[in-house]
Amino acid sequence: MKKQITILLLFLFCTSNSFSQDTLQEIKVQNDRKSLKKSYRLTANTTVLTSKELLKAACCNLAESFETNPSIDVNFSDALTGTKQIKMLGLTSPYLMITEENIPSVRGASQAYGLSFTPGTWVESIQITKGAGSVVNGFESISGQINTELIKPISDIPFFLNVYGSTDSRFELNTHFNTKISDKWSSSLFLHGNTRVSKNDMNDDGFLDNPLAKQINILNRWQYTNAEKGWVSFINFRYMDDRKQTGELNFDPDRDKGTTNYWGSEINTQRFDVSTKLGYVFPDMPYQSIGFQNAFNSHDQNSYFGLNQYDIKQKSYYSNLIFNSIINNTKHKFSTGLNFTYDQYGEFVNVNDYSRIDNSVGAFFEYTYDNTDNFSVVLGGRIDNHNRLGTFATPRLHVRYNPWEKGVLRFSAGRGKRSANVFAENQQLLASARTFDFLDTNGKIYGLNPEIAWNYGLSFMQGFLLFGKSADVGFDFYRTDFQNQAVVDVLQSPQQVLFYNVKGKSFANSLQVEFNYELKKHFNLRTAYKFYDIQTDYLSGTYQRPLQAKHRFFGNLGYETHILDKGKQWKFDYTFNWLGKQQLPNTSTNPQEDRLPEFSPSFSVMNVQVTRTFSATFEIYIGGENIGNYKQDNVILGNENPFGPTFDASIVYGPIFGQMYYAGLRFKIK
Repeated sequence: MKKQITILLLFLFCTSNSFSQDTLQEIKVQNDRKSLKKSYRLTANTTVLTSKELLKAACCNLAESFETNPSIDVNFSDALTGTKQIKMLGLTSPYLMITEENIPSVRGASQAYGLSFTPGTWVESIQITKGAGSVVNGFESISGQINTELIKPISDIPFFLNVYGSTDSRFELNTHFNTKISDKWSSSLFLHGNTRVSKNDMNDDGFLDNPLAKQINILNRWQYTNAEKGWVSFINFRYMDDRKQTGELNFDPDRDKGTTNYWGSEINTQRFDVSTKLGYVFPDMPYQSIGFQNAFNSHDQNSYFGLNQYDIKQKSYYSNLIFNSIINNTKHKFSTGLNFTYDQYGEFVNVNDYSRIDNSVGAFFEYTYDNTDNFSVVLGGRIDNHNRLGTFATPRLHVRYNPWEKGVLRFSAGRGKRSANVFAENQQLLASARTFDFLDTNGKIYGLNPEIAWNYGLSFMQGFLLFGKSADVGFDFYRTDFQNQAVVDVLQSPQQVLFYNVKGKSFANSLQVEFNYELKKHFNLRTAYKFYDIQTDYLSGTYQRPLQAKHRFFGNLGYETHILDKGKQWKFDYTFNWLGKQQLPNTSTNPQEDRLPEFSPSFSVMNVQVTRTFSATFEIYIGGENIGNYKQDNVILGNENPFGPTFDASIVYGPIFGQMYYAGLRFKIK
């Protein structure tokens, strides 16, 4: 088994970037039970969320996995779909590279809802890297990378069951089946289903607070391990069917779709994914390996928002060939290889056809120096040729220095370039009476030019003892400078969305200060203050980015009792989030009843969870979200006349539903 695990770790290294390699090594050598791990040895500024951390909240899907972690901000994207949107360094998820086992996953057509397509119980760990990521995974990363590692068949248990229910009528069922077919083959079958069956309108605006929903999600994983010959491979097959219905309480799609009887919306998505990973570690040279990744996915979304029709189909193929070795000795490592990406989009917005085909081929080289003591550097570059973005270079740099014990200073810099899929990324704006207008028409993506940005970051972390207990304090500052940005302008008029290339400056400054302390054994405190200065030159002037709090405070308390006979234990978790005022879109020309102030009020949200473990195989949990019952006022503008000129369900800065309580159980056969 030790040989198998060693080969597995080496394989994951050869199919990922050097940051992930260091992360996995850190997890392997640390003998503690911390659920959130930060290292003094990693070159990049990376936080690892383990499966233990994911159990601190309901964590029904990937979008809800970051509630107890200060590096990621979680907000609702609109007043209708219940979709949660994540941000890092003050920038929304399209500026992140989101990967699954280091294969790009949430991108293109899946940007709006893709994080809800991975159930939380499938996740083994999540690595969050701030700043420009590795060149091994592509050129699109700007503000950071989130990589999800799924549970491996070789290490999974034979059976797992999770049942969940909440007061907002959401019910979920997860079952995992795992079997060892032979000495070399293992297979897992993950089944997930969720539904919301009742209509809730807690703010009495005549609209559903959360959609009626159904999702079926199936994943079949196969793993082959031949430790003696150095081979490891994975094959994944996944199918998902996700259906949402939202709108007015009296909306009936069979009767009212396409009419003005009642306002309603349906979002139906089907996905099919196949991915393979093949890795070979040279038996006589364990530092040298070859990895080959391939992934195909088909994403088909059919949807409408009132009278706005939006359909998008995306077929994608991704291939990555990676070779890893050393130069003279293991202090000098390198990764090199080739990428190929193909995306076929069939996109229709009402009667307008925005279909296109994107493809790119690129080559990369990444050098790592680590003196195994107090200094390491990762220097990478890649050259890509894209049919719309042209031929361009992408440089990335990460440096780590340990000036003294338990102190680490990091610096990073890098360039990112991407196509802005302006409709897929801003679907919440379709739930409004706004018209969509492009002011630039000479570019090759919706008439716009590609987005280009440089990201620079500096961070420091220091660990120490305080009253005999472990503590750490840290800060990080990142700046993102856009050379070009596809501006989504909702400040010009409440009846219009303008898309154009930024005419002046656009930047995002992010400062985070953290203090973490072990108050007593198994009783931990996490705190963080975050400051965001995110400004863009709009046509009407320079403004803070709408719906982004400039000041945020995060606090988390976690406590576990000692494990008693037969594994009995109590676990308690409390999370507090305070958000300062946020710039709101312009509504000044609306009638008085449909106007919002220039800034939102500040507010706080509190979540709690209590878990009772009865044995090593059975536990129950109960919890509550937004227990302070804060609710945003005037969530849907023009709700009394949803087909009128002031209707807008996209201006959401806070919770909609109010208090929500849930309960669930977990059962394992080991």
